[in-house]
Amino acid sequence: MVVPFAPGGASDFVGRILQPRFSELLKQQVVVDNRAGASGNIGVEVAAKANPDGYTFLLGNVGTMAINANIFTKFPVKPLNDLVPVTQVVDVAGSLVLHPALQPKSVKEFIAYLKTNPGKLNYGSPAPSSANNLEMLMFMMATGTQAQQVNYKGGAGPAMIGLLANEVQAMFVTFSSAVTYAKNGRVRMIGTVSPERIPAMPDVPTMREQGLDMAVGSWQGVYVPKGTPAPIIKKLFEVAHETMRHPDVVKRMVDSGVTIVTSKSPEEFGRFWKGDHERFAKIVKDAKLPTD
Repeated sequence: MVVPFAPGGASDFVGRILQPRFSELLKQQVVVDNRAGASGNIGVEVAAKANPDGYTFLLGNVGTMAINANIFTKFPVKPLNDLVPVTQVVDVAGSLVLHPALQPKSVKEFIAYLKTNPGKLNYGSPAPSSANNLEMLMFMMATGTQAQQVNYKGGAGPAMIGLLANEVQAMFVTFSSAVTYAKNGRVRMIGTVSPERIPAMPDVPTMREQGLDMAVGSWQGVYVPKGTPAPIIKKLFEVAHETMRHPDVVKRMVDSGVTIVTSKSPEEFGRFWKGDHERFAKIVKDAKLPTD
């Protein structure tokens, strides 16, 4: 199972919950292979160029599968052409978190702080093309505020460490990666990027409740290399669905604020994926992000 990000992030978290159940159902030892780098493109390339025999599959997410292709236009692997969707497995809510030394206690107060201190606050994200950074850009465009991006080699891992150390003072990050730190007071969570409040932290209002129409999740799904035989795709689809119904998997996901979402068919997942790819093409254009 190729996970195109460093250990400690949301993709790694989800992959390691899936791994034991996949191994059991496939009667094969499934190994999580973290191939971080280049905003997830390294892992995507590894998976796309693997033998299409069912022994290598990718846990892709919104960043690697819907955003990157609109940024890295010269990247040799084209996910829409070189990988085949199997099924979505989860949707991971986002969250806006601050270093506790920062004064704002709500999104409204945070906006006011940014307007009083334009461009002085640093925020962390893995790369300009990451979902974390796009969420912050959407936030700043919607609120007329400014802050300085600081790049890290990973979002939920390295960038979160940067926030804990007060190298940066704010970031958008997956809820599952921030919830433990929020509960013990090491970061302050002031909003969730989700349609509804998350039971794991019910006192934290959504961004939408606070006047910003942000409910974009970080979906994740299973992909295989182009040319993988249909029976193998069908088997992985069935294994993924059975895994996502397992009580232990359900509990661990729900406790971490992760929503289980499975596709009705590979074709349905493919349509969803293509639609999100087109949606982010517009966001990248509107944000005037540089492309290569």
